[in-house]
Amino acid sequence: MKTAVVLFNLGGPDSLEAVKPFRINLFSDKAIIRAPIFIRFWLARLIAASSAKAAEQNYALMGGKSPLLDLTRQQAAALEQVLGGEHKCFIAMRYWHPFARDVAREVKAWNPDRILLLPLYPQFSTTTTGSSLNDWREAAAKAGLAKPTTTLCCWHDDPDYCAATAVLVDEAIAEAKAKLPDTKIRVLYSAHGLPESIVKAGDPYQAEVEATAAAVQARLKDQAVEHLVCYQSRATPQKWLEPSTIAAIEQAGRDAVAVVVVPIAFVSDHIETLVELDIENRHLAGKAGVKGYFRARAQNADPAFITALAGIVSRSDAPGLCRGGSLCGQHKDCPWNAS
Repeated sequence: MKTAVVLFNLGGPDSLEAVKPFRINLFSDKAIIRAPIFIRFWLARLIAASSAKAAEQNYALMGGKSPLLDLTRQQAAALEQVLGGEHKCFIAMRYWHPFARDVAREVKAWNPDRILLLPLYPQFSTTTTGSSLNDWREAAAKAGLAKPTTTLCCWHDDPDYCAATAVLVDEAIAEAKAKLPDTKIRVLYSAHGLPESIVKAGDPYQAEVEATAAAVQARLKDQAVEHLVCYQSRATPQKWLEPSTIAAIEQAGRDAVAVVVVPIAFVSDHIETLVELDIENRHLAGKAGVKGYFRARAQNADPAFITALAGIVSRSDAPGLCRGGSLCGQHKDCPWNAS
């Protein structure tokens, strides 16, 4: 059976010239800025223009573009190889090329027997998975792509994914212990933040982030290590989920502990790991007196992670099986309900 597996992620600018239009696309999304359309488009351009120079400087630190598409291509190639048979992986990005509208036409031309939609966001949020899948449905309808389709989310507590992630955290903890044998270590599970209002409206993201962190923590070799879930990348003046990663790092300085930061909501390196965590937050840790700052690797094309994704795909035919985790299907926006 010819099976198209569509991988979703946010995308990122492929040049410094693309930074501003990418950010306009991002902040124009009604799932991100929840305001009337005329206000949202005005705000999107205002935000993009006001922080354009800083954003361009940050992308310059990564060679002038986001590495996200290249890393997702590596994930797609590795997953396709593990799946074998008649599986073909496609990549649809939300805010920059390749857009869903173009990928839907490519999938139609390949003419699969079925389509599996696999968001590369472990935890469901209306701002990520929900937005990407809504975008895909519109694109598929416009392309005339009508094939049996299954959505594979949310996989935040998939045992193989959590086990693969725990190995990466163990690796970072071992590095910290080797370099600082007499220093207490605290694991900071850092996820992209959300305004509290979105969570209070029913978004399950926070609950799923906490469930992922708990599942990973339970699989660590050192069960005595301290841990904390925190949230990064605040972008608006609203009240966001707390504690912030910045506050958690500052507290670690006051407590005289070392930190192992785990990008728990990201499975690929991009600006929020390579710049925010590795440069900005590392600098902050030094100023705050943190005893040591270590960062667990993102999954990228880690073989155990790819095997976990392949397992999620291979179970898509199981009768009566929820394709997501234990919380999947329990919220009104769950795309499983609409598949």
